[in-house]
Amino acid sequence: MYEIKQSVMDGYTIYHLINCDTYSEVRIAPERGGMVIGYKSDGEELLYLNEETFSDTEANVRGGIPVLFPICGQLEEKQYRLNGVVYTMKNHGFARNLPWDVIESSTEDGAQITLQLKSNRETKESFPFDFELRFTYTLKYNELIIKQSYSNHSSEIMPFYAGFHPYFHSEHKNLVYQADAKDYFDYNDGEEKPFYGEIALTGKREAVALKHADDHQIKFDLAQMNQRITMSYGSEFKYAVLWTEQNKGFVCIEPWMAKMNDFNEKEDLQFVKPGETMNTFVTIATDTIRESR
Repeated sequence: MYEIKQSVMDGYTIYHLINCDTYSEVRIAPERGGMVIGYKSDGEELLYLNEETFSDTEANVRGGIPVLFPICGQLEEKQYRLNGVVYTMKNHGFARNLPWDVIESSTEDGAQITLQLKSNRETKESFPFDFELRFTYTLKYNELIIKQSYSNHSSEIMPFYAGFHPYFHSEHKNLVYQADAKDYFDYNDGEEKPFYGEIALTGKREAVALKHADDHQIKFDLAQMNQRITMSYGSEFKYAVLWTEQNKGFVCIEPWMAKMNDFNEKEDLQFVKPGETMNTFVTIATDTIRESR
């Protein structure tokens, strides 16, 4: 049986998508960047959340699943040039810091809620387009499904590269990943390296980006919760970015459409024509790790 409940946390309305049969729950804060702040599967909380950064309106939330739009990562000198004009944009764009509107919810086919973010005067200072984002978060069984639509209401083609920034609970920094990536780019030394399934994040300050994958999926175990995670995503997401902070109990596994600074390098930009919409998805499924006998 599916339910949607509401609560209040630090003045923000929190929507709880609940599957009572599987003891699963997704918690979403529309006013705090439209982000997922919690995800329980079989009663186990999978996501890390620093509540101090959540309650600080001037801080970027450390935890949950922040939305990255219209860029992932950072820009060189926080700037990019478009049609002869230089724009400034902060890391990961602005969507994660803006309030989103709730436009509908339902429990007919899972528990789901649809959020909307539209361009305004503030967003046009760094991204000169009339856009509309609609994200539908669905909890079905114990799987989180994020369907996304990126609409361009401008008279010019709209470039962007979006992503998500999931913070998974993990004290272990050296996870084994099942993915068909051939290599990865290491932002710590600027080198490309072969990928053999395990990447040691211990001691790394910057992220690494898995690349050249044909199967848009990555699997990994959260041994502390006895959970195996399968993250799948549309072909628009060309990279799985891995990052952590050494003294914090999380590892981030992040689907990105492009690498850092792509507004300047222009290798993997997505383009939406005037009056059109691009649709894609990200899903996060869980399964209990079975002990070998």
